[in-house]
Amino acid sequence: MKPSAALARFGLGARPGEFAAASSAGVRRHLAHQLAGPPDRPQFMTDLPPSHRTVAEFAALRKGSDKDKRRFRRQARELLRREARARIQAAVDSDRPFVERLVAFWSDHFTASALKPEVLAIAGAFEREAIRPNVLGTFEDLLLAVTRHPGMQLYLDNARSTGPNSRAGLRRGRGLNENLAREILELHTLGVDGGYSQDDVIGLARILTGWGLERGRGRGAGPTGHFGFHPGRHEPGAKTLLGTRYGEGYDEGVRALRDLAAHPSTARYVASELVRHFGADEPDPGGVAAVASVFERTGGDLRAVSEALLDLAGEPKLRTPWDLTVAAGRALEVDSVGCRALLRGLDHLGQSPWTAPSPAGWPDDAAGWAGPEAVVRRVEWAQEAGRRFGRDVDAVSLGVDVLGSRLRPTTRKHLVRAADDPATSVALLLASPEFQRR
Repeated sequence: MKPSAALARFGLGARPGEFAAASSAGVRRHLAHQLAGPPDRPQFMTDLPPSHRTVAEFAALRKGSDKDKRRFRRQARELLRREARARIQAAVDSDRPFVERLVAFWSDHFTASALKPEVLAIAGAFEREAIRPNVLGTFEDLLLAVTRHPGMQLYLDNARSTGPNSRAGLRRGRGLNENLAREILELHTLGVDGGYSQDDVIGLARILTGWGLERGRGRGAGPTGHFGFHPGRHEPGAKTLLGTRYGEGYDEGVRALRDLAAHPSTARYVASELVRHFGADEPDPGGVAAVASVFERTGGDLRAVSEALLDLAGEPKLRTPWDLTVAAGRALEVDSVGCRALLRGLDHLGQSPWTAPSPAGWPDDAAGWAGPEAVVRRVEWAQEAGRRFGRDVDAVSLGVDVLGSRLRPTTRKHLVRAADDPATSVALLLASPEFQRR
């Protein structure tokens, strides 16, 4: 793979000087080195509130008067924008774009969408707290962190799921909610063809009853926002999942998730999703088998699995709006103020952070982003970005710097012709086929 293509595929687009530095060090070594150490947590992210505090503070507003509910929506949307600005700035500034790409990938794999009102204020915190710290750990730990987080508990309604034969179920007539169990099996672990049945969905849903949010002390107290296990809502008796019997209690839920993380179907499904993202829209079976083998051999060590991705063959993929926006920000060295404009552009392109339309997340192939209206929006975005960021930029030099050998002679010729109008020249660079792909 060409060095410039590798930086685009595994990173988030080169910044000026990055291509030359990576080529000097060896691109594979440059990318593998980014996997060393824990994921970065930029300083500006530490100013954002933890999810447990947000859940506790906003609980009363969400259930209050109409005025309170309007206040909740206003404050929650503002917090989501703060989180989104921090996320895009982290990606634009990062010296470890491979890791930032992994954060975005796993955040989409375990979607908790802010389109659900209960998640609106904590979608960003879900990524910061459950996804980011675990993308270079084990898949098992990542799955447990995601499942326990209030963002996922609220998004897929498990916080209200009650065993029909539990004390609360018998007293209040509440019942089982299968949403979380179904998505864990279909989207998070085994995959739709992973060999489970509806009985397994019900079995896992029963196992996870009682998992939810801790509540404050005293009559009528609201949620503290921390994860909590509620024995009174937990379905009693033995349960069966994929032919294995599980008993009662929180620890049995943990055991079930650990068993799912270690299942061969999980290795194959996760590998296919990774190969689709980092390789090609149609995953290469040989690549899937190789990555799945590393997953199984290492017990789901995501650092080892991520490094194995560097051996994939692939082809250029259409950049999603997120990829495209971040790549432009990195190429143009956009500052924190400029990241606000990038976020507005991302809204225009139709991929605002944490607003995927379903638990399946965003499309990860060209078909999902290449419709006629989407193409027009990309051209409009490029023109606006050129006006906003390109007035003092030499687009020819920038194209050579960040695209390397991927810059086509035809594109370079057009950039030279428009050199007297830097904003237009930069717009042409951003709209070019080679910049639109990674």
